[in-house]
Amino acid sequence: MGKRIESIPQQDIECLKAYPWPGNIRELRNVTERAMIITTGPVLHLDVPKIVQSGADHRAETIDEADKRCIIEALNSTGWRVSGKDGAAEILGINPKTLASRMQKLGIQRKK
Repeated sequence: MGKRIESIPQQDIECLKAYPWPGNIRELRNVTERAMIITTGPVLHLDVPKIVQSGADHRAETIDEADKRCIIEALNSTGWRVSGKDGAAEILGINPKTLASRMQKLGIQRKK
């Protein structure tokens, strides 16, 4: 690119080493080309993508877990009123008997 690069900050090198490079060599090439384009001096500053948590550290919620969380939130907001005006079933837009059935299936009980 016709630029004279004399150094790369150690912090940037450590980021290069730590990043897993899911896009493989193409992603690395894009990062270095972008850095070369925007660099104006003899020090090359690399903008390495931030590392996101891996799937092992974070897993998606199952449908049942999401249902349970939503039902409990609705129940908490109604003082655990299942049916009737302003009850959890009304908030969730489902039949009170359906809500009671889901609560039983998901093991949702009001703590005493």
